[in-house]
Order: sequence, then structure tokens, then C-alpha cells
Amino acid sequence: MPVETIDFKVIKIHRLGKDSRIKAFVDLGINDALLIKGIRIVQGKKGLFVSMPTQQGKNERWYERVRCLNEDVRLLMAEKVLEAYNA
Repeated sequence: MPVETIDFKVIKIHRLGKDSRIKAFVDLGINDALLIKGIRIVQGKKGLFVSMPTQQGKNERWYERVRCLNEDVRLLMAEKVLEAYNA
């Protein structure tokens, strides 16, 4: 699927306190057909980045619940989420 045909729409942004490393939780709609809840905007050493929802396994490790298989899609999604957060 060409990246140009994917329409990302930020549905909701829940901002957290300024002292928190996690800056916000975001719900993201894709092509008015899918909803990803719980995307995080995180303050890292090199600036803000987007982290997909995670779940802790029985082995105490954290695993992504949603994963982009295409790097171009992931970059576009992160761009749209950060753009909405900064607006």
C-alpha cells in the first residue's frame, strides 16, 4: 500500500504533567477504519519520540502491541502525531 493513501488522524491527545518523561497519550485513527489507542509521546535524550502501545509479558519484559512493518509508514505516523502534539 502506498504511503500516500494512508490518512492518519489524531483523534485525542491526553497531555500529562511537564515533569513526566511521558508527555502525552494519543489515540490515532487510520483511514477512518482503525483506531490505535495509547500511543505515547516520550521525552528522550535526543528529543521527543513516538512509542507504540506496550504490554508487559509474564517474563516482566515489555512488548509492543502494535507494530509498523513499513519504516515509511512509521515515520509518517510519528510525524503526524508529533505535529498534532506541537500544534
